[in-house]
Amino acid sequence: MKRSEFIKLLGQGTAACCLSPAYATFDAVLPAERKPEAIAVSGVYPHLAVFNKSEDPLKFPGECGIGAVMPWADRLWLITYSPHAPQGSADKLYSIDAALRLEVHPESVGGTPACRMIHRESGQLIIGPYFISRDGRVRVIPPDRMPGRLTAVARHLKDPANLVYFYDMEGKLYEANVHTLQSRLLFEKPIPAWHGKGAYTAQGRLILANNAGERHTVFPIKPGMIRIGGPSQDEEQNGVLAEWDGECWSIVRRRQFTEVTGPGGIYGAPDDDAPAWSLGWDKRSVILMLLDHGAWSEFRLPKATHTYDSPNGWYTEWPRIRAVRDGGCLMDMHGMLYNFPQQFSLQHTGGIRPLCSHLLMITDFCNWNGKLVLSTDETSMMENKLPGQSQSNLWFGSPEALSGWGPASGWGGVWQHDRVAAGVSSSPYLMEGFGKKVVHLSHKADRTVTFTLETCTAGRWKLYENIAVPPQGYAFHIFPAASEGSWVKVRTDQDCEASAYFHYSARGHDAEKYRSLFDAIAGIETAAYHGGLLRPAGHNTNLQYLDQSAGNTGGRYYEIDQQLVFSMPSPDRKAEVLSRCAVKNEVEADAASVIVKDHTGSYRLPRIHPLYDKLFSEGRPRARREVITERSLLNAYGTFYEVADESGFSTMRPVCSHFKKIMDFCSWRGLLVISGTKKDAVHDGHYFSSGNGGPGLWFGCVDDLWKLGRPVGYGGPWKDSAVRAGQYSLPYLMTGYDKKELEMKADSDTTLFLEVDFDHSGWQLYRSWKLSAGQTVRYTFPDGYSAHWLRVKTDRDARVSVQLRYS
Repeated sequence: MKRSEFIKLLGQGTAACCLSPAYATFDAVLPAERKPEAIAVSGVYPHLAVFNKSEDPLKFPGECGIGAVMPWADRLWLITYSPHAPQGSADKLYSIDAALRLEVHPESVGGTPACRMIHRESGQLIIGPYFISRDGRVRVIPPDRMPGRLTAVARHLKDPANLVYFYDMEGKLYEANVHTLQSRLLFEKPIPAWHGKGAYTAQGRLILANNAGERHTVFPIKPGMIRIGGPSQDEEQNGVLAEWDGECWSIVRRRQFTEVTGPGGIYGAPDDDAPAWSLGWDKRSVILMLLDHGAWSEFRLPKATHTYDSPNGWYTEWPRIRAVRDGGCLMDMHGMLYNFPQQFSLQHTGGIRPLCSHLLMITDFCNWNGKLVLSTDETSMMENKLPGQSQSNLWFGSPEALSGWGPASGWGGVWQHDRVAAGVSSSPYLMEGFGKKVVHLSHKADRTVTFTLETCTAGRWKLYENIAVPPQGYAFHIFPAASEGSWVKVRTDQDCEASAYFHYSARGHDAEKYRSLFDAIAGIETAAYHGGLLRPAGHNTNLQYLDQSAGNTGGRYYEIDQQLVFSMPSPDRKAEVLSRCAVKNEVEADAASVIVKDHTGSYRLPRIHPLYDKLFSEGRPRARREVITERSLLNAYGTFYEVADESGFSTMRPVCSHFKKIMDFCSWRGLLVISGTKKDAVHDGHYFSSGNGGPGLWFGCVDDLWKLGRPVGYGGPWKDSAVRAGQYSLPYLMTGYDKKELEMKADSDTTLFLEVDFDHSGWQLYRSWKLSAGQTVRYTFPDGYSAHWLRVKTDRDARVSVQLRYS
């Protein structure tokens, strides 16, 4: 088959695999045969939620992710996984028919599977350990015959018509016969690092990817087990990208890698010349590796979030590049969705364009029955003690709907305190499709260093700008709105230690455009409203709600089922909700701004309305809660922030400023649920209530939050504060905000120094101002300028105010 025909097959599909011919706008009209409970909110059908609760309390899973989702045999197939179950678990193989009926298949053996492939020659879908024929017949390789956490399946190097490779998270490599289902262990652990993720066969080699470092050691390495490489040589050698030609092993890069695929995608390479792609990352940015004509090349892209950065690799499940239409792929990595061209190669490097940033942990995606389907890993219990059990769901929609998610904003670099050689260019860094762009440049040399930037348009590189940076200094450059280029690369005129780091930003959503979507949620000035505590239940699959509205002595206990119907069951589990979901005081404030503290330090944030300084009449509102596996939302003084569980507040980003009176929030059955609604709210597709004037809740998708309104606020590091000379303020958040205005005042003559942290690795002097006693100085940051944090100090003791307004 010619490659062009093969690529067309991927996008258009066949009757056998039921792939839709193209993207289609989401149609809310329900099939006539659909069950009455199949209601949808923001593209999520609550009745399709999946759970993996075990009857054995010793095997109670802390996570229920959806490892893969695949169209096949007139159905949509999916598998769930527990966090560490190489010998099987309560997880299931499911299928969904056109009427959205969810079926659990009796052949289910559970485990921790996330692999999927269509084996062309035998006409089978391989998803996890399951082999499914064109007519939907299911066979399985049980875990006692092929134990492991199966993360990838790939075509065989020597006998692709009859054999496939299975790759395990701990490093095992199997081959299995697609007809007899007999399997054989080839290697116990042939390559270094841990947390195996991707595998793909291309250009006569099997390519494997791991995304965890040695501190995540699962078992002792025996002599002779590792076939290539050895212990890491520095703290950055986490994970590995490696390859095997059937005889010899080689290492491509010692970094954290996940996805490995190519234009053949789930079918495998269309021919021996087709390129291969792999996604990874390091402290600088996302890495895209390209194998073309036997040689590897590196490209770099921004991160939209730091919630995937852990060296143990646990938080990065599962980035994908996957064909979803004729000639086009969707790519997901580090919280950003991109259009990815199926012809990406050294001859065609253009066309990677961001679609949106997101909060969901997306595990897989496909096109099915004219809809884009995303699978997720949502409510987990590994580090989260509030829910009663783990669960996840699917999202159905269209690419057009993604435009309502987060703005295409991110950051990353080509160098971060790296030793660079004069005249040697960095890897290309993506520019295409982003709005406002600024590059931060710094170095440690004792003389002026000139940084040269080149941009690539239509495959041709040209000089963009020479930027001189003073000795041991810092400079920034904002790219004009009309600047062109798919990629940018950097070089210096001297050997030095240098950083080159980019911040891309985009204007968030106008709250007025989506006002009706959130109309049921009480505004901060609303007096009469319903609020209370939320918890996904453990004794059943309902949502528990303890309404604490004014006048309810002790609160009223409700449960909400998959049809979003409220009831007041017996027994009353009010005490359970109160004990499990007690609200802690996690946010403080003073005259200057909001203060948050965790294991990474203390930080300051803006406020948006003075009423948030008072407790609500129903009590203290929830501040921080995990709503996506190992990722939290912080609701602080009217703004939602995303917070990584590991790097904490130090790498937080704002999501929206809402001006709402939100009491509690959680994820349940794939939905984001919010308590704090108007007493006179009416049912509108997002608001559901107990009826007869009783309490209600708001339901939606977590990525609806972006539509509440772009982040804004006021505050700063100091307000009429007595400061000592040379003493730094706490860091004040800067990233994620648009227009930034600064106001400074001191009671005596002093010089104020403002520093920025643009890459979480140190501070650079932005500029200084001489302040005269009693004089107010105002400054507006250039449009497009952004960094993660700012801080200030003075050269004399004084009483100083430094306040910012973000709009």
